[in-house]
Amino acid sequence: MFTGIVEERGAVRSAGPDRLEVACRTVAADTRVGDSISVNGVCLTAVEVDEGRLAFDLSPETVKRTTLGDLAEDDPVNLERPVTLATRLGGHLVQGHVDGVGEVVEVEADGEGARMRVRAPDELSRYLVEKGSVAVDGVSLTVAGIEGARFEVALIPHTLDATTLGARGPGDRVNLETDVLAKYVERLMRRDA
Repeated sequence: MFTGIVEERGAVRSAGPDRLEVACRTVAADTRVGDSISVNGVCLTAVEVDEGRLAFDLSPETVKRTTLGDLAEDDPVNLERPVTLATRLGGHLVQGHVDGVGEVVEVEADGEGARMRVRAPDELSRYLVEKGSVAVDGVSLTVAGIEGARFEVALIPHTLDATTLGARGPGDRVNLETDVLAKYVERLMRRDA
């Protein structure tokens, strides 16, 4: 379980169809083999840990359902270690189980920040509510507006600087995870459940 508060922006050292290696300092410092790490919002298991480097095995399912297969050497990635019972929950509950891949439609300046519009897969739009939570590439954000399958988020200067979202533009694919609570409520409300 994660919070969507990115701890560090790492850099891809190598990316293949079944393995990903990331250079990082903060997140690698106390990570052990077997630990879960959120990489661009995808929960992965560390299989190798060296000073300043983490390696992860990728399943075909993960590559198919996320943007991790798009990564190339030197690409930046958002990294977060899992939340503990002693950690503050600063964002929202993020599982690292990507619901779908969205596409950035527009990014426009908004004062010192920006507003980003993302087209979500149609099947995810029912889980998006204005002022609700969404994780975009693992970043916990508040939905600022909705129009059909498109939603908008406001990005503050810190988010633009500390995460990969500051470099995203129209046409970029992003990992999306909707609020898990909405999925549980839907399941409970279905009469056939």
